[in-house]
Amino acid sequence: MFRCYLRASTTEQDAERAKTILEEFISDSPAEWYIENHTGTMLNRPILNQLLEDALPNDILLVESVDRLSRLSLDDWETLKSKINDKKLRLVVLDMPTTHQQIAKKGIESEIMYVINNMLIDLMATMARLDQQKRVERIRQGQERAKAQGKRIGGRGINEELHEKVKKRLAANNISVEDIAKLEGCGVATVYRIKKKY
Repeated sequence: MFRCYLRASTTEQDAERAKTILEEFISDSPAEWYIENHTGTMLNRPILNQLLEDALPNDILLVESVDRLSRLSLDDWETLKSKINDKKLRLVVLDMPTTHQQIAKKGIESEIMYVINNMLIDLMATMARLDQQKRVERIRQGQERAKAQGKRIGGRGINEELHEKVKKRLAANNISVEDIAKLEGCGVATVYRIKKKY
C-alpha cells in the first residue's frame, strides 16, 4: 500500500500540485492520499500524524521530494525518522531514483541501497532545513531594509483604485453602503473604513 503525502506550506499554495506525477508513478497500485497545508518546519502536523497512525508494516511512504516531508530541525528530523522506522515504513522519494528500489525490497543489494539512501535522505533533509533558514533570513533582511526606508511592513497595501471608486459612489450620496460593497466587490466594513477616512 502506498501512503502518498503531499504538503504545501500555506493555504495559498496548492498542496495537490504534484498529485498527478505521483499517480503516474504508482500507476494502479492501491494508495491512500494524505494532503495538507502546513509548514514543513513543524514536527506535529495533523495529516502527517494521521498517515503515521494509519500505516502498516511494509507500507510505502511516497513523497515528491524530501523537503515535502521535512524542513525540520535535526532533533525533530531524527524523531520523525524514528516514527517512520517504528512503523516499518519504506520511504520512497520520487525525485531520488535510488529510493525507488525500496518498492521491491529484495536481497543484499536492497539492504545496501537502504543504507545509502538513508545517508542521502539525511543530506537532503539538512539541505531543505538550511534552505528554509536562508529564506527566513532573506525575508527578515528585506523587511529591515524596507523599514529603514520608511516603508510599511506587513498587511495589505491600500487598493487606490477601489478607494477612488468607493469615494465617487459615496460622494454621489444616492446609494447605500451595502449596495456600494456589492457593486465594487468588497466588504461593507471596507466601505465604512473608506467613508470614515474621507
